[in-house]
Amino acid sequence: MPVPLNQIVRVGAYVVRQHLAGRRRYPLVLMLEPLFRCNLACAGCGKIDYPAEILNQRLSVEQCLGAAAECGAPVVAIAGGEPLLHKEMPQVVDGLLKQGRFIYLCTNALLLEKQLDRFKPHRNFAWDVHLDGDEAMHDAAVSQTGVFTRAVAAIKAAKARGFRVCINTTLFDGAKPERVATFLDAINAAGIDGVMISPGYAYERAPDQAHFLNRRKSKQLFRDIFALGRGKKWKFNQSSLFLDFLAGNQSYVCTPWGKPTRNVFGWQRPCYLLGEGYTASFKELMETTDWDKYGTGNYEKCADCMVHSGYEATAVVDAVHHPLKVLRVALRGPRTEGPMAAEIPLDRQRAAEFVFSRHVQEKLSELHHEPRKMADAAD
Repeated sequence: MPVPLNQIVRVGAYVVRQHLAGRRRYPLVLMLEPLFRCNLACAGCGKIDYPAEILNQRLSVEQCLGAAAECGAPVVAIAGGEPLLHKEMPQVVDGLLKQGRFIYLCTNALLLEKQLDRFKPHRNFAWDVHLDGDEAMHDAAVSQTGVFTRAVAAIKAAKARGFRVCINTTLFDGAKPERVATFLDAINAAGIDGVMISPGYAYERAPDQAHFLNRRKSKQLFRDIFALGRGKKWKFNQSSLFLDFLAGNQSYVCTPWGKPTRNVFGWQRPCYLLGEGYTASFKELMETTDWDKYGTGNYEKCADCMVHSGYEATAVVDAVHHPLKVLRVALRGPRTEGPMAAEIPLDRQRAAEFVFSRHVQEKLSELHHEPRKMADAAD
């Protein structure tokens, strides 16, 4: 079973409690970004093009644990940047486990093998290694040769130590269904504990803007992949309804509050993929964000998005309301033929706002004023 039974039970009970309490919006997964710095510079990434002063910032252990407690989500995905560049990451993981969180630590695995001794296997902890396909596909995606080989070696070492290891795979335009299917076969044979798969998001600041999939291409790609995987029992670490959505069989709208993001700027508005404002608290994020301004059909930047950070929570909520539908999809797999579900019209979406530079300047101004405040306090 890709998702541990205790995680299924506890997350399911959490979701039911939210519904019984009448809460329309609640978090499922905290996207925790303790830092933006990375030891790779992937062409499709929009997370690392910050000035050095911001790349040098880190969330403290106390800030990380405080964010999880403040948010209350049962699952924490530690992303970045590269989290293993954070010197106190073992303390962060240990503290989150003591809070009772389920943790997925996302990593490119370049530092993983050297740092395994700093972590202990735990049933609620998993490494989530980025592998965007086979060796040629992955090394092209990360813009550096040899990364795939080092990641695979680290995965084998982690498995040998008794860690749970999952794979995070992002697909771009030009991905071939046959090659992706062969890659998933290999992952399955290697005993990987689960795969999270998703189309890439077109970050406005990514150096490569030519290889992101639109929604129609995404749906057809995943239909072709799932058709090739029929009967192979690939272990996806995702809900069956989200996979059905990727195959074009569900007309879902985005629920960005399901995976709120906390990083060095604060609580990111509205989601992990878009930084269009920041709040000082989770409560402020939930209560003051105009959620209806975002999502496919509402905002130009969201037009082609089908990423799990926006739609996995939607699928989970649907599963709570329609358990028989979940069972049907889980038993037969995503439908790969026939008409696709109706697409969200884009004729009323608002134009994109480009506000990244303003947020960077505000943060730089804050950092420049901090030494002055300390000096004034010392006088």
